[in-house]
Amino acid sequence: MLKNKLFKSLSLCALAVSATNIANAQDIDYGIAAPQLNAQTFVLMDYNSGAVLTSLNADQRQYPASLTKMMTSYVLGQAIKSGKVKNDDMVTVTESSWAQKFPGSSKMFLNLNQQVSIEDLNKGIIIVSGNDATVAVAEHVSGSQAAFIDEMNKYVQQFGLKNTHFATVHGLDDPNQYSSARDMAIIGAHVIRDLPEEYKLYSEKEYTFNKIKQPNRNGLLWDKTMNVDGMKTGHTDKAGYNLVASAYNTNTRLISVVMGVPTYKGREVESKKLLQWGFANFETLKPLAAGQTVLEQSVYYGDVSKAQLGVLQDSYITIPKGKSGELKARYELEKKMLEAPFAKGQVVGKVIYQLNGKDIASVDLQVMQEIQEAGIFGKAWDWMILTVKGLFN
Repeated sequence: MLKNKLFKSLSLCALAVSATNIANAQDIDYGIAAPQLNAQTFVLMDYNSGAVLTSLNADQRQYPASLTKMMTSYVLGQAIKSGKVKNDDMVTVTESSWAQKFPGSSKMFLNLNQQVSIEDLNKGIIIVSGNDATVAVAEHVSGSQAAFIDEMNKYVQQFGLKNTHFATVHGLDDPNQYSSARDMAIIGAHVIRDLPEEYKLYSEKEYTFNKIKQPNRNGLLWDKTMNVDGMKTGHTDKAGYNLVASAYNTNTRLISVVMGVPTYKGREVESKKLLQWGFANFETLKPLAAGQTVLEQSVYYGDVSKAQLGVLQDSYITIPKGKSGELKARYELEKKMLEAPFAKGQVVGKVIYQLNGKDIASVDLQVMQEIQEAGIFGKAWDWMILTVKGLFN
């Protein structure tokens, strides 16, 4: 490995996200005592960097209950985004999506044969957790619940989730349906990043349909001590009480997940503990901006002699508050010499961040432009240069 030190000034970030960071959701440990929670499993993740700040049994498989609806709404949101369906599409309520099919559970109160818009059904899923609405949407978007569930599980694979599988569109307990706190945090981050218009619905406090007003069950939306703007609650007898919550301040957004909490109100109490602890102890930095060149490196056998290396997407890291002045960085290339060709965005190394002598985070170092192979004479010249250099190494 070729190692050089790179010391750079760091700036605070605007809210954005890297898909790579989300998929990793890596645990970090700065030795800061975390709060004790009454939950079977929990996670606190920095949305921007993907760093998991604290957790308990983060990969333990649990019944997700209505947290499932985050993926249901994600599939619907992507269908709207692609033009496959439209918000003003009208859906006919069938026997299987009729509210009476879901006694004793959360519903939108759809009437048999009623015509309902996709926009209203989406609100019914996100704001009031309507089991009936999820079935109506699944049948309209994919033709059947089974086909829609296949779409949900395709995104599970795409997101790299290792402990999630969906067997229903609504989240009622099924032995073949499970998820984990870490995976739910990742799903939540994808909703926020990929579907910002969809995410706005998660902050709405109530919804009225068929003259029935229902509140959003996420009580943290009313908490004036934090800026909570989502996400989703869930409960069944087997799952206990679950809550995915997201909150933000000037330069940090956090996502908390608690699962298997014993009481309705407890899931809010435990989530608030996590979020307050995170904001009190950590901050998010954006050391590298999209398109920013970190260094220039010689290239051999290419149509150019120098490569600009940097990042194509904004990169973020999470550190303890007040430690930004102590942060250092270095780069490491995968190979001692760069040899063309290179595609734009091809990873050739890493930028590694260090605090108190310990590596705490890394970001892929990319080639900023396409570099094609040189002609025969250019290759011959570079071969001669490398041969001569080899004699002295």
